[in-house]
Formats: sequence, C-alpha cells, structure tokens
Amino acid sequence: MDRVAKLASQKAVVIFSKSSCCMCHAIKRLFYEQGVSPAIYELDEDSRGKEMEWALMRLGCNPSVPAVFIGGRFVGSANTVMTLQLNGSLKKMLKEAGALWL
Repeated sequence: MDRVAKLASQKAVVIFSKSSCCMCHAIKRLFYEQGVSPAIYELDEDSRGKEMEWALMRLGCNPSVPAVFIGGRFVGSANTVMTLQLNGSLKKMLKEAGALWL
C-alpha cells in the first residue's frame, strides 16, 4: 500500500495499468488526447506488480486496473473516469491538479 501511495503522489496523474488490458488502453488514450501526460505503471511488467494490484483492490478498485489517481487522490477505475469525463468534472480535476493549463 505504501508503494502505491508513494507512486500515486509523484505526478499530477498516475495510472496503474496492465499492458494487455483494453480498458486500460482506452483510459490512457483519454488522458493523452486531452494533452495530459500521466505516469503509467504497468503492473504486469513490474516485479512487485502483484503486490501493488492487491493494494489497489484494498482501496476499492475492482477490477484492480485501470486505477487512476489525480493529484495524489484515488479517483477510481474506468467507469468512474468515464463518468467524470461525460459530466465535465474530469477536466476541472485535471486543472486543479496542475495536469492541464487550458
């Protein structure tokens, strides 16, 4: 849990992902298309990925990926992020976290 919290606080937007996950890919594209450059941690490519996956599940992220943090705060998984995008809240959160300037 400590490693997840530390990594999540190192950049304005952090995504914990798996390289083979199609929803992870969609969420990463969503941020890239808005001009956001998130820190991405591929759990299936990290030696401690399984440990981080369990920590994310303990935070309430089920499925464990994608797990999105904005401003060091756990936002949620794909459903939550897409809901925020559709209702216009995501852009505001990104601006407040310093991930967007426009």
